[in-house]
Amino acid sequence: MQEYDVALKMLLRGSARFTMVELAGTAVEKWLDVELPKVQNARVDLLGEIAGGGLVHLELQSGNDITMPLRMAEYCLSVFRLFGKFPRQIMLYVGQGPLRMESEFRGPDVWFRYRAIDIRDLDGDRLLESEEVGDNVIAILARLRDHKDAVRRIVERVGGLVAIDRETALRTLLILAGLRGLEETVEEEARKVPILNDILDNKVLGREFKRGLQEGKLEGERKGELEGERKGERKGELTILRRLIEKRFGAIPSWAEERLAARTTAGLEELSVRVLDAQSIEELLK
Repeated sequence: MQEYDVALKMLLRGSARFTMVELAGTAVEKWLDVELPKVQNARVDLLGEIAGGGLVHLELQSGNDITMPLRMAEYCLSVFRLFGKFPRQIMLYVGQGPLRMESEFRGPDVWFRYRAIDIRDLDGDRLLESEEVGDNVIAILARLRDHKDAVRRIVERVGGLVAIDRETALRTLLILAGLRGLEETVEEEARKVPILNDILDNKVLGREFKRGLQEGKLEGERKGELEGERKGERKGELTILRRLIEKRFGAIPSWAEERLAARTTAGLEELSVRVLDAQSIEELLK
């Protein structure tokens, strides 16, 4: 399991109570640790019970996955089998690139949907005002007016914690900072706080923090490379599809260009197959 996943779960199950209210619209009274029946990914990220006995399911995602609606539907039905009630479902996207996943699917007599939230749509400045350090740390992933000032405020808050909480919070902050390329900013600000500087220079703890820092950098670089590859693949698919459409139907109207631009790579591949059978551009893009 990726470190960011563990870090976020720890915060959301712990002191990031305001963040959960922002996401789910209500507080979680109790977290449930269960193995779901007959699901390929047998454990949901977070499943909690809210006031009145309702359930909320929160799934964390750092990359765009076209199978996400199917996965969420499988989770939903498995939770229903286990508890006899449907959960309120939220997919929280924390990746670097834009959120491009669908949050529903439709079929004959079937319609399933859930909430898909990009964590950058949360107001990070409101999270910084929370009295819970978990909310403060998560703010580094949310929408912020001034990232450097936000990091400074978070580090100052972490520096005021008791020793064991301080070490855990700083490590978690470094891990999440790697998702936004802010790990060096965090280390720079942490070194201005004497007690945190001592942690970073400690032979044992410092080595672990720096390992997390380096892993965050490598993860960010890897995500950037993958994102570049995906963009290149999509651009190539779009170029080929445009040529096929122009050859078959003539010049592409502006409304069709807009629809093509909104398609995912998988969607473009599907159109490339259908273009040979479609009788018009309207039929192809309906």
